[in-house]
Amino acid sequence: MTLRVVLIDDHRLFRDGIRALMSYQEDFEVVGEADDAESGIAEVLRLKPDIVLMDIDLPAGKDGIVATAEIKESLPGTEVVMLTVHDDTEKLLDAFKAGAQGYLLKSVRSEELLRRLRGIADGDAILSKGMASRILQEFRKGTGVPPEMELTPREIEVLGLVTQRMSNKEIAAHLVISEHTVKTHVKNILTKLQVGSRREAAAYGVAQGWFRKQERRS
Repeated sequence: MTLRVVLIDDHRLFRDGIRALMSYQEDFEVVGEADDAESGIAEVLRLKPDIVLMDIDLPAGKDGIVATAEIKESLPGTEVVMLTVHDDTEKLLDAFKAGAQGYLLKSVRSEELLRRLRGIADGDAILSKGMASRILQEFRKGTGVPPEMELTPREIEVLGLVTQRMSNKEIAAHLVISEHTVKTHVKNILTKLQVGSRREAAAYGVAQGWFRKQERRS
C-alpha cells in the first residue's frame, strides 16, 4: 500500500527535503504541497491524501491547527501529523483537539519519521514518549485523566462511527484500515471506558456530549 502525502509548510527547502526523502521509499508518494493554510486545505480536499504533514506556523491568516480542524471536518479519514519546531504543551494539546493524529518536532530523525508515519495505517497515534507524558500530566492535575483523553484520536474516530451504528467491516472500509485493527480499537475503547458493549460505549459518548446520536449510515 502506498501512502499518499500532502505537505503544508511555508519553507520550500523543508518541503523539498521531505519530498526527496520520500522519493526513495516505495510506500510513500508526495502528491501535493502548499505554503499556506488556504491553498493547503484546497489541495487536500482536491487530492484526498492518506496523510497531511502540517506545520503549525503558516503565513496569511489561518495557522496549522485551524487548517487541521477544517481538513478533519471534511475528510475524517485523512490523518494529519503536525511537524513543527514548537515543543509546546499548549500547542500540542490544541493540535490533538483539532484532530491531529500525531505531533513531531522537525528535529526528528528521518528513519523515525518514516517509521512513525507507517504506523498511521494501523491507527497509531504519532507522539514521542515525552510528549505523551506531558499530556497525561496536564490532565492528572485535576481529579484524573478524563476517559476521552485516554482514548487516542483514532479510537475517538472509531467510537464516533460506532455511534453511527456502523459494523467493524464498514468502519474498516470507511477508514481504510483492516477489520482486525478496528476490532483492536473497539476492544481498547471498551476497556478504557469500562463498559461491556459497543452499545454502552456509544451511549456513553453521546451522554458525555462527544457525539450526537445519529441514525445508521446508509
